[in-house]
Amino acid sequence: MAKATKPADLRAKTAEELEALLIDLKREQFNLRFQRATGQNEGQARVRTVRREIARVKTIASQALKKNAAGAGAPAAKS
Repeated sequence: MAKATKPADLRAKTAEELEALLIDLKREQFNLRFQRATGQNEGQARVRTVRREIARVKTIASQALKKNAAGAGAPAAKS
């Protein structure tokens, strides 16, 4: 993942796609942390970007979950 994803692009994704993206970002974060520990890290700014991307994905996934729960838990209108 080369650059930050816009929130509108993330909201268009399904829950499974967000989960896969989150796994990829966490894997990248681990690799960056490992590089920093071994002294091989060249791009310190990427650590910050990945951390913020993870937070953004988690926030949007949480919002989608709450939206779906509110929609499913609402009582149906009587006719």
